[in-house]
Amino acid sequence: MTQAIATEKTPTKPTFSKLVSKDGGIEYEAKALYVCEETFSPLEVAYDYDVIRAQVSRESIEAGPNSIWRYRPFLPVATDNVIDVGTGMTPLVKSQRLARRLGLKNLYIKNDAVNMPTLSFKDRVVSVALSRARELGFTTVSCASTGNLANSTAAIAAHAGLDCCVFIPSDLEAGKVLGTLIYNPTVMAVKGNYDQVNRLCSEVANSYGWGFVNINLRPYYSEGSKTLGFEVAEQLGWKLPDHIVAPIASGSLYTKIYKGFQEFIKVGLVEDKPVRFSGAQAEGCSPVAQAFKAGRDFITPVKPNTIAKSIAIGNPADGMYAVEQAQKTGGTIESATDAEIVEGIKLLAETEGIFTETAGGTTIAVLKKLVEAGKIDPDETTVVYITGNGLKTQEAVQGCIGEPLTIDAKLDSFERAWERAQTLERLDWQPVLV
Repeated sequence: MTQAIATEKTPTKPTFSKLVSKDGGIEYEAKALYVCEETFSPLEVAYDYDVIRAQVSRESIEAGPNSIWRYRPFLPVATDNVIDVGTGMTPLVKSQRLARRLGLKNLYIKNDAVNMPTLSFKDRVVSVALSRARELGFTTVSCASTGNLANSTAAIAAHAGLDCCVFIPSDLEAGKVLGTLIYNPTVMAVKGNYDQVNRLCSEVANSYGWGFVNINLRPYYSEGSKTLGFEVAEQLGWKLPDHIVAPIASGSLYTKIYKGFQEFIKVGLVEDKPVRFSGAQAEGCSPVAQAFKAGRDFITPVKPNTIAKSIAIGNPADGMYAVEQAQKTGGTIESATDAEIVEGIKLLAETEGIFTETAGGTTIAVLKKLVEAGKIDPDETTVVYITGNGLKTQEAVQGCIGEPLTIDAKLDSFERAWERAQTLERLDWQPVLV
């Protein structure tokens, strides 16, 4: 019998080696740093695109794992020791019924409501951040979170065997609190909004030396959002869309999708073309939308007051970069009321069978507004990003949807209830004029 010989995998050449300030281009070592000491702008990972170009092709990516790690040369991890829990490669759904309802011909839904392991896009950024955290020697990881990030950090830390302590506002939805506690981290529920939680976490990071995924590990963490751009381009047949609509909280997701598209262009994986970027915020926490509408070159912080808690960041770190991106691409940034957000959740569910949380409801509500305002060409390829699962924010729609019809276990009882249901449905039905 022939005995198999184990061989070590030849490591690929690292594709990054430094951090660079977003304003000014000042260089830093690729450590746990996140703000430029001179310009106070965010630090970003700088890549060697010649090295990436030599390593990747459409074929090599397609042959890779069915997760975000098929794009590993574009991600800031220096070794092969990545944390892969099946995150990414979520469905890009060609919309039929929602598209008809809105009068669009080429609408796609990027559905991260089914992302692994915790049903939100945050699994992408955390997988990257914790892989890098382990390389940098951190054994305790943490985050400041409006819910989804706490879920992801706790779950992926448990998988990786890292100690975990997360910080959340004390008024979070019950589903998100339970969805964190089940992984047995230490959870700190802070009496205050997200911005207050984040300030406390900055102090803890400085005092305890932990790896905070969205503070001192933020340059690496934010790169995970690029995979939402990579996947859409690949799933569209290695083409870019014409228009995207995505939620805006800190602004990182929105700007990193753009960066993902640009990187694919740089290395020749897709052809260059203009893509319009439109953003969605909840009216009760819309500092980026307000700045865009007013034509300001600064963000005025606000105090959040909305059911869309997952995007309720009153002082967004990348807010002005989001405004600039919308402006330069010919997109727009719009907001939706809480009532419109609930209607957006219901609209997506009843047309496409996708139950999204409040961030997704915000995005669908804004998509509808943009169509009604004539800001989306019915013929263009539009991708709307759904970033989390509605099971996490059930409180948002309680009292706004129907109830079961309680019947006896008899045919005539069923028939009376069925006739009543059909009558109510006929009364509720309204034609939609586009």
